[in-house]
Amino acid sequence: MNLPYSVTTRSGTTIDFSFPLHEETGSPVQVNHLVTRLLGALDGEIRTLGEVSNGDVLQALTIATAARAAMIEAPIDSSVRLLEQLLGKALAAAAQGRRQEPTSGHA
Repeated sequence: MNLPYSVTTRSGTTIDFSFPLHEETGSPVQVNHLVTRLLGALDGEIRTLGEVSNGDVLQALTIATAARAAMIEAPIDSSVRLLEQLLGKALAAAAQGRRQEPTSGHA
């Protein structure tokens, strides 16, 4: 099962993804909702902070993800294995995202 997902960059480029979901996904709708809320909150914080480097954003996301994995009431090793699998598949899907540049022209 895949989760279709689209984002639009500040420059107007749209990227369409098809993210593979884990076979034990409880609710694709909730996954979609959480992703949308997380990206929206992140965009809002970046607008508030001003110029933030992409590396700092990715570092903050990975630290938050690691902290969330540690919060799960399970042995950290099992959470790490699951996270590595999920992240690998999500990054591979992101690399396959279809980019659509905004059209521009002169009238």
